[in-house]
Amino acid sequence: MHEASLSQVLRVVLIVLLIYFGLKIIMRWLGPLLLRWMLKKIGRKFEQRFNQSDPRTQQPREGEVNIEGKPKKTPRSNNDVGEYIDYEEID
Repeated sequence: MHEASLSQVLRVVLIVLLIYFGLKIIMRWLGPLLLRWMLKKIGRKFEQRFNQSDPRTQQPREGEVNIEGKPKKTPRSNNDVGEYIDYEEID
């Protein structure tokens, strides 16, 4: 079985720390650019889907049912019968 010496352990720890801080610095520079690119791409997709699903520009397809309004609600009867009292039986 191999044993790790102190210098090898320190070397691995230093490599891990360098990679961590290197990625942290790179993401600080490239993160805003990457985020801006992703938001533009998502915005274009959203705009494209919005334009495709705009009901004013689309013609209804054959056999499609469109309901243009909510049905009127029937008013509920507001009959107050009174307060319910629960009597307990005493033996």
